[in-house]
Amino acid sequence: MPYIQIDDLELFYEKMGVGEPVIFLHSGYSRGILAFASQLLDFQKNYTCYYPDFRGHGRTRCESLAWSTPRLMDDTIRFMDALHIARAHLIGYSLGANVGLYCSVQYPTRVATLTTIGTAGFADPTGVEQFEPEWLVEHGKHETIQQMIERHEDAHKGNWQEHMRQAAKDWRLYPRLSIEQLSSIGCPSLFITGEHDPFVGEAKIKYLSSLVKGSRFLVVQEGSHRPHMLRESPLYVNDSILEFIGSNRISGSD
Repeated sequence: MPYIQIDDLELFYEKMGVGEPVIFLHSGYSRGILAFASQLLDFQKNYTCYYPDFRGHGRTRCESLAWSTPRLMDDTIRFMDALHIARAHLIGYSLGANVGLYCSVQYPTRVATLTTIGTAGFADPTGVEQFEPEWLVEHGKHETIQQMIERHEDAHKGNWQEHMRQAAKDWRLYPRLSIEQLSSIGCPSLFITGEHDPFVGEAKIKYLSSLVKGSRFLVVQEGSHRPHMLRESPLYVNDSILEFIGSNRISGSD
């Protein structure tokens, strides 16, 4: 499995498939190949798919445990630079969706298309207190704690508490993009939410889409915060994204 040195990072990523580059940006508390397990086979048929683990997550290594959404944006662009990827389709889920928004605002020439799943485009700290390490210990959430220890052991060296504090801090603060910044996004964009996503939902996704000229939105019926995952609607979501990026190919837009 490949590592690549990017600034102070030993960044771990998976790569599979052949074709135009698609970079999958995972959610908080997860890592690349876990957050997009239901997309692995469908997308590699026609695209070169990259699944990096963010700073502070999964198997990516760094001496510092500090990170933020803007820092992850910078890492993503450096990742593209290191692999000589001039432009890519970005598909982001939750935290990764926010990173994708930042990339599209700050580095518009690098983003061929943007697909987000599970972001309203504005910071919303709803429920974050239940992910603080003290709350997890107090309420006996041993399974969640064990998942965080195992899932991110390379990244946080066993300091799962600091991992959770960093994630909670970022959840409270980001995305911190103005209406003007969001309205500046010029790449073809598709915004996806589950009907019952407690953080997004139809009204918020419609508003986000209204800010980005020419964008599309998709509300997955009966879907939760993760409509693209197993036991929800992965085939429907996959087909919708594949149709979207297929109609906005990099070679056809240059």
